[in-house]
Amino acid sequence: MNLSPIARFALPFALLALAACGGGRDYRPVSDVPIRIGPAYTIRGTTYTPAADPAYDRLGYASWYGPESGSQTANGERFRPDWITAAHTTLPLPTYVEVTALDTGRRILVRINDRGPFSDSRRIIDLSRGAAQQLGIRQKGIVPVRVRRVDPPEEERRKLREGKQARELPRVPEATLERLRAQMQAAGY
Repeated sequence: MNLSPIARFALPFALLALAACGGGRDYRPVSDVPIRIGPAYTIRGTTYTPAADPAYDRLGYASWYGPESGSQTANGERFRPDWITAAHTTLPLPTYVEVTALDTGRRILVRINDRGPFSDSRRIIDLSRGAAQQLGIRQKGIVPVRVRRVDPPEEERRKLREGKQARELPRVPEATLERLRAQMQAAGY
């Protein structure tokens, strides 16, 4: 390769700049073990106590986030906005959940690997941009949802660990959606 004197001078600096793009962080490999629960923590005056909750099934709101690409998640992994992941305040990391959009009945499987949301007590999950896109809520921003802890087969877990979408889930029947919407309304949401 025949480089000009300027290119020979600039090449080492360009390589150093590229090496610095990793931010010097040690990211944890994407894995389902160990499962991390962690101690209680306080954000903006609210204390959250992480705990295992095998029967977790809640109604509330979902939002999404994405510009933090490359940041470190709460369980030490690299945040990838186009993966199907989410943030939750208290569930163990990682946890798999089924998220249902109550306006459309669309359902997806999501892998929780981060903490949040911390801005509104009615928001129960922050989806990655990829998860919001798959659920069909990216344009809406904040939507009513049902979040239910699930134990998907290993094949579905593997897809999510690799940043891929899990299999399509059938939509929730309208009668069930009406019942869930009525429960949210009764709860003051």
